[in-house]
Amino acid sequence: MSDNPVDTNPGANGGATPLLASATAVEARVPHGLAVAIEDFFLPDEARLDERTRVALALLLRALIDTIEADIREHGAQLLSSRGESRLAASVLRTEAGVFERLFLSGLLRDSALMAELMARVRQDAIAAALPMNAPDDPRRPSLVNRFVQDPDRALASGAMAVLVAESRRRGGPDVAQLTYTDLPAELHHRLVWWVAAALRERIGEVADGALPLLDRALSDAAQRSLASYDEGGRLEAAAMRFAAAIDAPAGELPQLLVEALGDRRMVLFIALFAHGLGVGYPLAREIVLDSTTDRLWLALRALDLDRETVAQIGFALCEADPRRDVERFADRLDAILAIPVDDARAAIAPLRLDPDYRAAMLALAVTRAAA
Repeated sequence: MSDNPVDTNPGANGGATPLLASATAVEARVPHGLAVAIEDFFLPDEARLDERTRVALALLLRALIDTIEADIREHGAQLLSSRGESRLAASVLRTEAGVFERLFLSGLLRDSALMAELMARVRQDAIAAALPMNAPDDPRRPSLVNRFVQDPDRALASGAMAVLVAESRRRGGPDVAQLTYTDLPAELHHRLVWWVAAALRERIGEVADGALPLLDRALSDAAQRSLASYDEGGRLEAAAMRFAAAIDAPAGELPQLLVEALGDRRMVLFIALFAHGLGVGYPLAREIVLDSTTDRLWLALRALDLDRETVAQIGFALCEADPRRDVERFADRLDAILAIPVDDARAAIAPLRLDPDYRAAMLALAVTRAAA
């Protein structure tokens, strides 16, 4: 027997090659994994997503991708069937492996505008669900929106009904995965549609067998159809802003409407009424309301000349619903908030009323000046 036996089994050698490659790949990923863990460890608490928000964000993102994917698959398959490509149509409808994982790993979903929108949507929904439900003084009195549905003013009634319809569509089915509408700003919906179409092309193209041009045309046409049928004006936030504009609450009525919207757990409507009263767009108003690290909200409430009781009701309700807010700190600062002169508060927030693009340009210049 040889003192240096050599394994001449080619099967064993063949199996060793992928094992070595896998071990090498894992070793190469170790530094990256460590860097990610270190970055996560040193994140300040205020910048860290809590587990509930993280889970809700993941569910929402998957639901949006799955909703768009289902729509493109369905209409792409219909187009291919009508063009005599039944085999390829069947491949398009085969959903054993969706595209979410591919898009997630690609890094495309790290888009800052998309994630900012989804995080804000998740947080406003979480706060709405946690708001204390206030019993009305008169149990027979309808809620704020339902009351306006019965208003003789057709603009108010139709605006209120549009909010109810948009709320129902936003909720989708009983499961968050059963969405019927992305309810995203048009630009973000546009990006997701094309990302999903491209990921489907990559997945299905492997079995196209020379019919790739037909697949490209079907997926492109299905994506275009999704974009053409999308109405950004039907979004819940847009409907709420139109309703707030139709109400156009005078200063004497706005406090009650704000408090009532929170009491009904209609966070989107509260933000819309707040935005209209302040004279800013919905995204900025939502940013101010959800911002728990600065005093911009309290300053804005003073700019609206809200009385002590109203500011206190809004502040305590939001502190109770948002774990990032400190209710004791708010209580301690309530007198200081109310001591701010209304004119001073309005002057302080005046820049917020400027055109958003103008403000963004000024901020961009300020950053370059600070870096110089």
